Amino acid sequence: MIDQLLEYDTELFLFLNNLGSTTWDTLWLIITDKLTFIPLYALLLFLLYKKFGAKSLIIFVVVVALMITFTDQITNVFKRGFERPRPCGEDGLIDQMRFIAVRCGKYGFFSGHSSNSMAAAVFAGLMLKPYYKHLIFILLFWSAIVAYSRIYVGVHYPLDIVCGLTFGAISGFIFYKLAKNLLNRYIKS
Repeated sequence: MIDQLLEYDTELFLFLNNLGSTTWDTLWLIITDKLTFIPLYALLLFLLYKKFGAKSLIIFVVVVALMITFTDQITNVFKRGFERPRPCGEDGLIDQMRFIAVRCGKYGFFSGHSSNSMAAAVFAGLMLKPYYKHLIFILLFWSAIVAYSRIYVGVHYPLDIVCGLTFGAISGFIFYKLAKNLLNRYIKS
């Protein structure tokens, strides 16, 4: 059963990956770059500051730093634990796929880009929902685009992405609850 699931995962990867074209490669390489969305993160922190104040911003920065560290490190634990090679590291696939990423890491299950972007989207979206009720949907869409970029450039299977997004959503929600608790405890309204 697992073998069949992995076979379907490979087939879906090849289909999605081969939808790409050289016309769009530069855009997807920009999207998949970790530094591209620093302005978005800065904007989200600014919105949190505007709505919650400077003291709360300190809590947000600490909680977000813990959240990203947590999701990133758990992702690495899973990668080392499962040792599932990335598609770009599979000799049998490299001739059937488009590999345009800068490099190919060793293991890919599950995607750190997906988990981190989803955690940030859920956290910021939930914190800011009382003020910007549609922002969470924009952030979830952004996270899905970042996740898909990993398939496009050839470094993750769809299952890596889905598991990363799921873990990120759970992490984002847990750290949202932590931030709310800390705000209620240390910041007087």
